[in-house]
Formats: sequence, C-alpha cells, structure tokens
Amino acid sequence: MFGIMSCLWAAHPPPDRCDELNGATQRTDEQLVQRMDAAHQVISSAQRQLFELIAEVDRREAWRDDGAHDMAHWLVIRYGISSWKAYRWIAGAHALEGLPRIADSFAHGDLGIDKVVELTRFATPEIELGLIRCAQEVSCGAIRHRADLAARRDVQDVIDPENDRSLSWSYFDEGRRFALEAELPAAQGAVVARAIERIAESVSAMPDEEAQVFASARRADALVAMCSSGIAADTDQDRASIVVHTRADSREGPGGSEIEGGPVIHPRTLQRLLCNARVQTVIESKTGDVIGLGRMTREPSAWMMRQIRYRDRECRFPGCGARRFTQAHHIAWWRHGGRTDLDNLLLICSFHHKLVHEHAWTVKRRKDGTFEWFQPDGIRYRAGPSPGEHRPQLSRAVGM
Repeated sequence: MFGIMSCLWAAHPPPDRCDELNGATQRTDEQLVQRMDAAHQVISSAQRQLFELIAEVDRREAWRDDGAHDMAHWLVIRYGISSWKAYRWIAGAHALEGLPRIADSFAHGDLGIDKVVELTRFATPEIELGLIRCAQEVSCGAIRHRADLAARRDVQDVIDPENDRSLSWSYFDEGRRFALEAELPAAQGAVVARAIERIAESVSAMPDEEAQVFASARRADALVAMCSSGIAADTDQDRASIVVHTRADSREGPGGSEIEGGPVIHPRTLQRLLCNARVQTVIESKTGDVIGLGRMTREPSAWMMRQIRYRDRECRFPGCGARRFTQAHHIAWWRHGGRTDLDNLLLICSFHHKLVHEHAWTVKRRKDGTFEWFQPDGIRYRAGPSPGEHRPQLSRAVGM
C-alpha cells in the first residue's frame, strides 16, 4: 500500500514555496488536478495510519495521566478537534479493523475520511464491497442518514400505563446515604434515561473511575448535575451554608471532617468545598469543644461569575474546552488566604477541578494573565503533539 504512495510522491515531489509560486502558473489545469489527486492520496494514506494508531493507543489506554478523562477527550486536547469528531474517529478506527476493503479504499484515497467514518457506523464485512460502490456515487450526507437510520433500528416505541407512575426517596445509613426510586411508563422513562445519559457523557469520570463498572456512578453524578443546574437557574433560590466540623489536629490528615447532618469527608474534599461552596468550618478540640470558626467562604457573586464566564468562556485547562459544569476555582486557595477576586478566579470544569484538589495537579497564573498547569510530579503540562523536532516527516510517517 505504501509502495504505491512512494511512487506517487516520487513522481510529484513536494515543491518548496518558491517552486510552487513560480511553477503553478506554468502547469496546465490537468497537471494541477493531478498534483491535487496525488496530495489527496498521500493525506488519505496518512489518515488511515492515524486511525490505526488511534485504535492502538485506545487499547493501551496510553492517554491516561495526560489530563484527559477518556480517549476522545485526549484527542480533543491534543489535536484541537471537536468532541463529536473525536468519538466518531475512535469508533471508526476500531471498526476499520474488521472492514479490510473499506480500510483499503480509505488508504488509497478512493473514499474520503468523512464517508469512511459514516460507513463504519453500519458496515459489515459481508456488505462492505457493495457499500464502497454506493458510497462513491452518493453524498456524505446520504451515508450519514443511512447510518442514523441503522442506529435507530432497534429502538422500540412502547406505551405503558400511566396509573402506576411514582417517585419516592429516603435517607438511610444514619443519614449518610440517599435512595431514590422511580417507576415511569416506558416512553417517559426513556426521556429521563436519555437526559441522564446525555449529561453523563459530559460529566467527566475521575482517573480511578473510567471503567464501565463505574457507569452507574457517572449517571448518579449526571442526575445531581441536572438538578443542580435547575436550582441554579431558580431566581428565588435559598443557598444554605454547609457547616463542616473538623478537628484542629486533622485538617491535613485523613478523616476528621464531617458535614453537619451528613457524612465524614476527606480533607481534600473539604478543600474543594472551601473553594467553590458556601462553607462554615467549625474547628473543635479532641474533646469536641469549639475552639474557633473558620472564615465563611462565599461563591463569586452573580456579576463576578458573569465576568469570569465572559473572560474565560470555557474550562481553562489547555485544550479542554468544556463549557458545561464549569466552576470558578480559587488559584490561591481560599483556605490559604486566597481572595474571591477576579484575578484569583479561574473557570475550570468539574473534572479538572477535582484533578487540582484531589489528584495533586496545580495551576499558576502568570503576570500576563495566562496560566501554567503542572502535573502531580511537578512537570509542566503542555497540550498538543510532541515538539516538531521529535516528529517524523510526512514521508516517513506514512511509511515511505
């Protein structure tokens, strides 16, 4: 496969900029089109290899420990593509491993990347040859429409009785846990499930909770996020303070802090609460006597949050781009004397907020208003591909 690309590249070597400017007007239209076709074939071959590498990186989970919550998020950060495209590329990369004819057409430039990605959503080895012929004659939109229909093929429209619908909740485990139970007609339940699942895709899993076994935990996070958004939009909301009781000698060690009427929490969780919630810390002695009160933390005012969202627009972790479930983070932590001022606040998503407070990542603000992020080992984090001097030339990258 790459031998053919080598011949094409040799027949049409990449010109330098001067040759390109001086020679373009001297070539015929046919020669220019041939050059474009040759370039397209080289690019397609490189894209096919990129998909092979994406599948392998995903299998090895080589994206871990790089500031991303999954493979798609890693691609978004590293290469600046959209989240939608990242998920499609990953799915397509894995599907191509079982579709040799489509993969070969992709590598030779007979099918462009957009058509290939849509074909992989429903193609099978038994029908891929016919699909290739069809795909060459129709638009990418037509292929996407067929893929959308195939994806909905198993959806059942079931209508259940309305009479037995119910919703109830209760507290248990001495008030530390909350149970919610609902029974709905299937059609209404599908709406609830879809809303939770869609939000769960946006609520990032923490580094130790990416496995499928934690899917239910992410759905629980999604439900809380959905309800929190509704409360936040309520103009008549009553924001109660969270009271945390902590021992004077345990603010840096494990345990020792307890939410009033709630569970015992780890000090790092307390630090995160102190950053973005309204909390009153009650400092007690070993015998339970109150010996001091911590400052009452305050969330940024409404006007400050408007300014922060206008200024930062999205999560400021390099390349993240998340706009949902973002929070104002105190760069100099509140508990260390940091003020709730605009120049000490940074908009980050809930995932990266937890990385800072519970996984030892750090962020610093430069004098020019930009930010530097550091991994737990203190090494500065930089998004994007490796530096240019460490990347192979295109001819070597595609095996020529």
